Amino acid sequence: MVPADSESEDGTRTRLVGLATQRGVSLSALSALIGRNTTYLQQFVRKGSPRKLEENDRRTLAEFFGVPETDLGASPRGGVITAGQGASRGVKPTRSIAAEWADIPRLPLGASAGPGTLPAEEIPSGRLRFNHRWLKGQGLEPAMLSVIEVEGDSMEPTLRDGDEILVDRTPRPLRAGIHVIRLDDVLLVKRLESGPGGTVRIISDNPAYPRLERPLNEVELVGRVVWKGGRL
Repeated sequence: MVPADSESEDGTRTRLVGLATQRGVSLSALSALIGRNTTYLQQFVRKGSPRKLEENDRRTLAEFFGVPETDLGASPRGGVITAGQGASRGVKPTRSIAAEWADIPRLPLGASAGPGTLPAEEIPSGRLRFNHRWLKGQGLEPAMLSVIEVEGDSMEPTLRDGDEILVDRTPRPLRAGIHVIRLDDVLLVKRLESGPGGTVRIISDNPAYPRLERPLNEVELVGRVVWKGGRL
């Protein structure tokens, strides 16, 4: 006979996979959303490790999907109260909509605006909080966002050493703007423009640095920079 708690845990994993499929987001992206190693939720689903989602992780995922935490393994507390029941009894109803804030993981690898940074293991080292309404207004999906720190001066005055940038990793066709790219195994933040014959112009805003022009298939687009923050 299978223990009831084991059946509940299997149901949580199935529900998580179903929600991810409906939303069109990968388990690795969801792992980044909760500030975990990108394989964390894959191990939870496939290997049962961890056995249960931690409370903060469960809350963040439930808020992202707009479902009650009980869908992801939380124990019911005094039964479920509908919005109508809560209003009639003077009890504040449980919110099933997305929370007001999204916690976007900070990745410690850095994006060089100078000589370049070699790739590092992309394990989150903290989070930066953004308003869900603002993100939605910008057409941004929290699970596809990362915050990284700029290193170097080649993008001055637009980006300065130590600035933090919000990077949208959603796959999109190239359009002019500032992007994080990998070029020759080096991570860079540069302004990109389409060039002739399937090339891309790689531009530093600091005129002291030369412009480059490379075939588009040699440039890996990591993501588009959609916000910056830094010291005055």
